[in-house]
Amino acid sequence: MLAAALTVVGLMLVTWLLSVGLKDASIVDLVWGLGFVLVAWATFLTIGDPGPRRWLLVGLTSIWGLRLSGYLTWRNVGKGEDYRYQEMRKKAPDIFWIKSLFTVFLLQGVLMWVVSLPVQAGQVPEPSLGWLDWVGAAAWAVGIFFEAVGDSQLARFKADPANKGKVMDGGLWRYTRHPNYFGDFMVWWGLYLISLSAGAWWTMIGPALMTFLLLRVSGVALLEKTISSRREGYEEYVRRTNAFFPGPPKD
Repeated sequence: MLAAALTVVGLMLVTWLLSVGLKDASIVDLVWGLGFVLVAWATFLTIGDPGPRRWLLVGLTSIWGLRLSGYLTWRNVGKGEDYRYQEMRKKAPDIFWIKSLFTVFLLQGVLMWVVSLPVQAGQVPEPSLGWLDWVGAAAWAVGIFFEAVGDSQLARFKADPANKGKVMDGGLWRYTRHPNYFGDFMVWWGLYLISLSAGAWWTMIGPALMTFLLLRVSGVALLEKTISSRREGYEEYVRRTNAFFPGPPKD
């Protein structure tokens, strides 16, 4: 766990220095997924006797994290600093460069370390995998499907100029207003089940924190705060579509 903590601190310090030079704190979002990949591998490399559960945790985390960072980089690079960080910068323009180190980069580093506890503590050398490992892997697969397919469907929708200002309500978005966030939820509870199979029951704090962030902080709550005023027909979409957990539309 010490290796994971040092890895997170190093990643965030380097990213912060780049953000100061670029005057763009948004790059912290691009390394969010990558950070979990580095944590998984840092833990792997500091523990001997690799076993199937360790390879499973590292492999699933790497697929999820690299896909997420790759997608966000493709989506956000060249579009300027995100409005959230612009507002923070306006409130303290002279000291934001140093303030952001603690309120943005190191804060996200702490969250990353806590959320990744199942990936760290679950890397116990085992000669074989149990049924709970496979249930966890299945939950992860459901999550990565919702996240990747949901992102792809939304990207194609936004690429059509005719859809500007409209609501994406097709594909997975017909069954949940946030399939990508639901996907994150399933991924991390799936990884927790694998960690639970190794006896690390206490690491549930990781997916619990991720769930709280998705529902109450940077996910659903933040996005839906202003989206009704930016998307034609969103209130009707809210009426007929579940916010988070997928379900049949209320037509």
